[in-house]
Amino acid sequence: MLTGFTVSVFSTTSRTVILRWTRFTGATSYKITVAPQSAPTSSVAFVTYGPNTVMGSVSSLSPNVDYIFTVDALDDNQDTLSITSTQSSTAPDTMDPIQTVKPKDSRTLMVDFNTNPLATHYIVRVQDTNGLFREDTVSSSPAEIKSLAPYTEYTLSILAVNVAGRSQPSAPVTAKTVLPPPELSTSSPSNDSIVVSWAAVAHAVRYTLSLYKFDSNTKMEHNTSDTNFTISGLEAGTLYTIMTYAWDPEGREGEGSLYKNQTTRPATPSSLNVSLERSDTMASLSVSWEMDPDAYGHIEFYVTSDQNQTCTTSSSSSCKLSPVNCGEVHTIQVTASNQAGPSSPSSPVVFVTFPCPPESLALVESSEQNCTLTWDAAPYADGYVAFIKAGDGSEESCNTTNNNCTYHCQCGYMYLMSVLAFNLAGSSPQGEVLNHTTLPCCPEDVSVSAVSTDTLEITWAASRGAEVYETSAADSSEVILCNDTAPVCALSDLSCDSTYSVKVTPCNEISGCNRACKAHAKDTAPCMPMNLMLNVKNSSCVSVSWTSTNRAATYTVSVDGGDGKHTYTTGGKSLDLTDLPCGSTHEVSVTASTAAGLSLPSYSDSIETEPCCPVNLTVHQVTQAMTNVSWSHAKGAHSFVTSLTSSRGHARCHTQDSHCLMGCITCGTNYTVTMEAFSQSGRMSNCTYQGFSSSACCPSGVKLIRMSDNSLRVYWRSTGSSHSTVADMVGSSNNYTCTASQGYNQCSIGDVQCGTVYHVAVAPLAVDGSKVQYCPQRIYSVTCSGSDIGTVIYRGKRSVD
Repeated sequence: MLTGFTVSVFSTTSRTVILRWTRFTGATSYKITVAPQSAPTSSVAFVTYGPNTVMGSVSSLSPNVDYIFTVDALDDNQDTLSITSTQSSTAPDTMDPIQTVKPKDSRTLMVDFNTNPLATHYIVRVQDTNGLFREDTVSSSPAEIKSLAPYTEYTLSILAVNVAGRSQPSAPVTAKTVLPPPELSTSSPSNDSIVVSWAAVAHAVRYTLSLYKFDSNTKMEHNTSDTNFTISGLEAGTLYTIMTYAWDPEGREGEGSLYKNQTTRPATPSSLNVSLERSDTMASLSVSWEMDPDAYGHIEFYVTSDQNQTCTTSSSSSCKLSPVNCGEVHTIQVTASNQAGPSSPSSPVVFVTFPCPPESLALVESSEQNCTLTWDAAPYADGYVAFIKAGDGSEESCNTTNNNCTYHCQCGYMYLMSVLAFNLAGSSPQGEVLNHTTLPCCPEDVSVSAVSTDTLEITWAASRGAEVYETSAADSSEVILCNDTAPVCALSDLSCDSTYSVKVTPCNEISGCNRACKAHAKDTAPCMPMNLMLNVKNSSCVSVSWTSTNRAATYTVSVDGGDGKHTYTTGGKSLDLTDLPCGSTHEVSVTASTAAGLSLPSYSDSIETEPCCPVNLTVHQVTQAMTNVSWSHAKGAHSFVTSLTSSRGHARCHTQDSHCLMGCITCGTNYTVTMEAFSQSGRMSNCTYQGFSSSACCPSGVKLIRMSDNSLRVYWRSTGSSHSTVADMVGSSNNYTCTASQGYNQCSIGDVQCGTVYHVAVAPLAVDGSKVQYCPQRIYSVTCSGSDIGTVIYRGKRSVD
């Protein structure tokens, strides 16, 4: 046999074997030959495969037979290139179908089948319509198929298995699991009923519920289509066992639930009896009842009071509620409880304890020197006994159904008082003892006086029982307090122009303060005027105004200036100050007065009157277009604005000096002269003075012309002035003058010396006959022609020196 070529069994069934071999180089086909091991030379089957196949099956074999499988690798001529073989048995024959299938529970099926003596074990194949495919290995019949889904149809077949493999599956059979068991939940809502509930079981059409009484053969069954059921008419405190199963639409009984034990609640305790037990240190309530001797299991009894008192017992039919207190109303009930829950509470029993001692003892004093002892009413008390012991040792008592008793008492004394309450259950315990000192007596000889605008001084005679005095002054908006042990007090920081109710209240640490003492009314001084306003109406009048909240007051205006202090009185809130001197600063303040006294002066304010105008003002013309203005001292003036105004123009200067140089003056013009005088704070006075007329205009176009007979004529352009004109010729040794009347523009000068230089000036004459000194000069040289005047030569001009 050639090597390098092998074959193995891949799988077997009862009639088929699948082989796998290795590829052989050069082989164009593979031939499989089958012969029984009992007759190796007797071939029973063969099959041929192509060159690319390395796995193939041989069918139509006999079940459970040992075979020899030979594989030849052939060439194109069908000659054997290599040969290999293997041995294997076929699996058992196909089994008979499963005989019976019965549900064991909702997730298990019992299968019964005929066994095969040649099989070592079996496989049950399980399938459903949802894609489940499962194979369970079993060893014998009958067998359990577990972990199935409830109420599901399955297809089942069986295969026999030995060492060679498995048989073909048997013909399938179908079977359906039953409904799953309900999951029960039970409770006992009362002592004669049990409620059973469960989640709905899919596909269930009805349910059967079975109930068994403990220690009894009694069985009760109930059918229902609901998922809960209440079983009534049961015995209290009894144990019951419960089981439920569902029915499917095919009428099959589903898997039964687990058994559930449930006890009914115990019977309600009856015949309650309550009694009070009291000792020196504690009180309690004893509660008893009747109990059911046939109740099943352990039972606890809970005794409760609406006053948050409880007690518990399981060994007897009584227990105590303790401690209980005075003045309580107890509503008592008893409840029995077992593992199912509590019973209904018993009928309530109401019990009232003895009253508590009265509280909030207080002594109220009146002006008639009567004291009334009061206390809070004690709940459930039918009456009271009050005991009053005076400081001198005497004692009184008072029986009453009210909550007060009245006694005669005096101020400044101590009393001891106590009260007991009682009802049908007995008297209250000892309550509080009131140690009360009556109020101190009111002071006498109270005197209230004002010592300043916001302070009152109060004095009085010391009073009996007083340790400290509380002095108060109250108006509509505030209360000022002073505490002192001395019989004198000063209350400060009071509101102005207010009526205060002044009271001296005596106090001591024990009883407090006597608030019933008489009050005394006292007015405080008026309020200080506010918002002082000063307004200058003119140079000699100032308006003064202010605001005030005083109810009724007279106001004094004080003016302190350079000429002394002056005062003015008015009932209103404004005043005009007249005849104030110009150029002065005045301090002004206002004071209010009433019958209660004077207020503080208002905050002062200062006012400047308008500055005085200079008494004298002089205007002096310096040149044809410039003047010098000067003036006398002006009181209160700090700077000046002086104006010269005409229809032909104006001039203006602003200075702190007492003189001013002005330009741009037009000759021959009448000017109005005014001045504005300013104080340092900006107050202004308008001042008007006598008008000023500027000098006539200097002539222009001056010419000097030679005439016969050694004379010269001076010509100039006419100015149209109403003034006469004078012409001056000034030489080095001779001076000449000629005058022209109003309206003329020439004049002649005779016997003029030739051969010299002359300064010629032509100027108008003022009204007073004076000559204007600032007109310009023209320079001429006058030559000689023999002894006579020759040529007149113009040399230029200059201003007047």
